[in-house]
Amino acid sequence: MEFTKYLFCYFTGNAPSEERIHFAVSDDGYNFIGLNSGKPVILQTKGKKCCRDPFVFRDEDNIFHIIATDMRSQDGWSSNNSMVVWDSDDLITWKNERIIDFSLFPETKNADRVWAPQIIYDKNRGEYMLYWTHHNTDDDLDTIIWHAYTKDFCHLTTPPEVLFRPKSGMCAIDADIIEHEGKYFLFQADGEKEAICYCVADKPDGPYYEPDSNKVSVADTALEGNCIYRILGTDKLVMIADQFRKGGYFMQETTDLINFIKVSEDGFSLNHLRPRHGSVVAISEDEYFALIDAYGIEK
Repeated sequence: MEFTKYLFCYFTGNAPSEERIHFAVSDDGYNFIGLNSGKPVILQTKGKKCCRDPFVFRDEDNIFHIIATDMRSQDGWSSNNSMVVWDSDDLITWKNERIIDFSLFPETKNADRVWAPQIIYDKNRGEYMLYWTHHNTDDDLDTIIWHAYTKDFCHLTTPPEVLFRPKSGMCAIDADIIEHEGKYFLFQADGEKEAICYCVADKPDGPYYEPDSNKVSVADTALEGNCIYRILGTDKLVMIADQFRKGGYFMQETTDLINFIKVSEDGFSLNHLRPRHGSVVAISEDEYFALIDAYGIEK
């Protein structure tokens, strides 16, 4: 299957009515059009019935999954211990809604932050690595990146454990991992530097090497909710991130994942969607038009 288009999956704010799954599409990776008249495409029925930080992923069997933070932010930033997951064959009908409750595991029984889950396929293990931002109330670790393995996006095959902790010992949130030229680059919102920083490993589960000079964000304000994806048919990769203090999305691009340049504000179109932390997946032309036929384009 040839991928030529893009799907952006996101939420829009901190009110319960905004903590919902939204879709937008693009034919160039820079300019996105909202679907479903700007209304949610999925309404959560389990857990907190509110979700944030949705990650959309195509697995090795060509099945799509959305995994998101199961959280109602009005309950507070230290109020959740779960993720919510959906599956789809076609990006339109979403089924098998389920909750992964980390209070059920000994290592995370006192979790109060389970945020921004993502998935990457580990080809050496033949399993999927689930990784997320995590905090327990009963240890001395800050809010950092944890991981576990799964085969079905429901049951874990390994116990939850730390994946990455900055050398500073401070928080690291919103990890996003991409494979590039045989290495795995992990980008995260660094609490000490208030910037997007990177580390690198030979395997998805590390260990990750953290260079002393590892800041990659070129914005003049703090960023979080970073997502990196390839511009199809080119050597460019684009990173989008949430300017959570200033408001709106920031875009920068690279060819080597270390040196980035800003994409001018008139060089991309996202902010009309009012997006918060989201993710992008490559899709085919047929999938692109099927989404438009099913949901319609936002006017």
